[in-house]
Amino acid sequence: MALPPNVYDAEPIPEAAKAEIERLLKTGDLFRYTAPENSPVALLEKEFAEMMGSKYALAVASCSAALFLSLKALGLPRGAKVLIPAFTFAAVPSSVVHADCVPVLVEVADNYRIDMADFEAKLTDEISAVMISHMRGHTSDMDAIMKLAEARGIPVIEDAAHSLGTEWGGRKIGTIGKIGCFSFQSYKLLNSGEGGIMITDDPDVIARAVIMSGAYEHNWKKHPALSDRFEHWQNKLPLYNTRLSNMSAAIVRPQLAEVPRRVRDGRRNHDHVAAQLNQTPWIRVPAPLGPEQRAPDSIQFNLVDFTDEEVLSYAEAAKARGVAVQVFGLTKDNARAYWNWQFLGDTPELPQTRGMLQRACDARLPARLTPEDCDVIAQALIAAAEDVKGEARAYGT
Repeated sequence: MALPPNVYDAEPIPEAAKAEIERLLKTGDLFRYTAPENSPVALLEKEFAEMMGSKYALAVASCSAALFLSLKALGLPRGAKVLIPAFTFAAVPSSVVHADCVPVLVEVADNYRIDMADFEAKLTDEISAVMISHMRGHTSDMDAIMKLAEARGIPVIEDAAHSLGTEWGGRKIGTIGKIGCFSFQSYKLLNSGEGGIMITDDPDVIARAVIMSGAYEHNWKKHPALSDRFEHWQNKLPLYNTRLSNMSAAIVRPQLAEVPRRVRDGRRNHDHVAAQLNQTPWIRVPAPLGPEQRAPDSIQFNLVDFTDEEVLSYAEAAKARGVAVQVFGLTKDNARAYWNWQFLGDTPELPQTRGMLQRACDARLPARLTPEDCDVIAQALIAAAEDVKGEARAYGT
């Protein structure tokens, strides 16, 4: 049997980055505001905004920082309530807490998307903003979400950390809400180790976010796309100093040209494995919603008719076959299980989300894998289910 591929190594940094990295090492020019103009970070912002079709972009230290600055840039009052999905990474509710706001959790269905009935019920006059997390690249019904939010005049922030390259009805995810936030962490489509970027068409949002990100004095003048609101906000806002470095930007910029290929290959790999997994009676990969064209680099699937003990046995069986699987709701201290967000205090009981998380599995499928690699992974995942369920049948349980 073929050995499973290594799914944790990132793709090599493009050769085109090396000359710029060497220049930065020789000059020590690592701070985005050292040069009078056109620093690597400024050029990245310009190029990313152009790629997304947005007016403005701001590169920062992480997607978490982008989410935090987005909330602060909206000027929300202390204690404002922000609607978020209950299935997301702990950084999302953390960003709400850091912004002195209060997260309100919404149920998520077994297809990993927001339960729209619960969303509508909780979108009351007490809600000041909505933060939609396209978790693992799964897009909720953005048409319905935007219609409901816009009817109440509530701004929508898109946490698109996992969704660069995904489209909804032909529109790029991250451009549908007022603000879109993306990640450059190593397991994302663009890799600088750490880093993030936010995009918007709103001149006040970008001016406030740029200044708060750490553009002290008049350094905001070195940003590529200036709105007429920077002078207005000068000295009126606190500085959080969460900037991206020139070195990180130099690593990311050559990768922008790789986005279409990575999106194409990631979707191919996901759909190739999903088709095989869905042929078994014990595994179900939820179908995307109609308008969605995903850009996945991992696969999520639900185990069908498994007990908790069998789910844990499944993860062990997959590991024994060389494929690491995390079960969001049963892996110890998983940062994606809402009941582990103890910094929120008492979290609500969300039975639909809890039930989904206790059967939802996650495995990496980076775009660099070949179809043959994906076959090995799919066969291991299927065989692990047969290991558990075959043994269960043998003992009559």
